[in-house]
Amino acid sequence: MQEKHEVKHEAEKIGFFPALIFSSRWLQLPLYLGLIIAQCVYVFLFLKELYHLISGANSLTEQSIMLSVLGLIDVVMISNLLVMVIVGGYETFVSRLNLGGHPDQPEWLSHVNATVLKVKLAMAIIGISSIHLLKTFIAAGDLGSPDSHFTEAGIMWQTIIHMAFILSALGIAYTDLLMQRVSKNGKADH
Repeated sequence: MQEKHEVKHEAEKIGFFPALIFSSRWLQLPLYLGLIIAQCVYVFLFLKELYHLISGANSLTEQSIMLSVLGLIDVVMISNLLVMVIVGGYETFVSRLNLGGHPDQPEWLSHVNATVLKVKLAMAIIGISSIHLLKTFIAAGDLGSPDSHFTEAGIMWQTIIHMAFILSALGIAYTDLLMQRVSKNGKADH
């Protein structure tokens, strides 16, 4: 009871505009709810693709099955990315989840901050890009045929974009390392 009174007293010290600005973080709540709906759409997509894989198992080639399985993995990885953004973003930018040591609490959530979230998201994007690139490379055997969905230039650009994702993730991780050194030592290491 005493603690609630102290929190209320502290809140009264904050001016109207700072309180309004701080409260604006709750405007992100509909965004996270929208991502939860997107997660439901991905579950539906996964089940639809799984049904197509199972129902066509007798007639599909090994390459078609491999591409279907990679498509399923892609959906799972995007879904994992959504979970990281929803849970990590809400915890970091809106409000604490106060899971109280729930046994299903993700290990990474205990030390999530904006920097950790950026690195995890960058790694997830690289994983998703890797799956897309692998699917492209598998289907590239049809390159030049009328049934091909890819061109040499398209494959080249997918590879360049994937490499840009990797370089971006390395840059984010390196910046994080430098920031940790600065905060640990109080000054930059030279």
